[in-house]
Amino acid sequence: MSRSRATAIGFLAVLLWALLALLTVGSAPLPPFQLNAICFGIGGIIGLVWVAATGEARLLARVPLKVYAFGTAGLFGYHALYFSALRLAPAAEAGLIAYLWPLLIVLFSGLLPGERLRAGHVIGAVAGFAGAALIVARGAAGFDGAALPGYGLALLCALTWSSYSVLSRRLGEIPTASVAVFCLATAALSLPLHLVLEETVWPQSGIGWFSVLALGLGPVGVAFYVWDIGVKRGDIQLLGVASYAAPLLSTLTLVGAGIAAPTPVLVAATVLITGGAALAARASARHDQA
Repeated sequence: MSRSRATAIGFLAVLLWALLALLTVGSAPLPPFQLNAICFGIGGIIGLVWVAATGEARLLARVPLKVYAFGTAGLFGYHALYFSALRLAPAAEAGLIAYLWPLLIVLFSGLLPGERLRAGHVIGAVAGFAGAALIVARGAAGFDGAALPGYGLALLCALTWSSYSVLSRRLGEIPTASVAVFCLATAALSLPLHLVLEETVWPQSGIGWFSVLALGLGPVGVAFYVWDIGVKRGDIQLLGVASYAAPLLSTLTLVGAGIAAPTPVLVAATVLITGGAALAARASARHDQA
């Protein structure tokens, strides 16, 4: 597979993740761990089909247990935090904070051996976090203490997924089929936590059932397999740039669905977070061309 094709495949994940917030809202009132268990169960089944089609089952036995633990922690941690964040705070605002991860990917990549942070990275980081701060403060409306737990979980989402993505680059020899094990292990871990900590609730409408199924098939299913191909075999810097479209697309989707209003604060935060990420990407691009 060529580098450019792998990069294009990886970008499909960004398009699918643009629907993550919308479908998460649609899946209410399912609690986070129950939603994790169902969606990753579906994603794991997709992986089993993948393994059967590619004949990579024999390769899975060679994958170290620490890799399985790493992948499970990344998928389980991010989505447990994300689903919880969108239950505790407004979807558009919490989603934007969670989508600081493309910016953090660039920043963390700059700390790797042979790389260094540049002025554009720092300026981009300041702009991105200014957008997040604007959301938390709600512009001139003042601090919203009730939503703070959700915003905090959303920030942890961004830290979790950016760390997972950058570290995945160092696992280039691990087959993509291993993501199926990550998904199934995440579902298996989520189920007992749900049974102990949550009350079982099922979707109350056809839209709810559709949202849960669509989550498992797309943003919490196929997206992980194509993203794995992209970060391991494609241009991770270019994927980082392309990922900056995620917060914009996600916000536009919520506004278009009538779930979020295009308020001045939301528009300004979107511009700051997306623009800050673009500045950081430009700094990396200039360095690569030098």
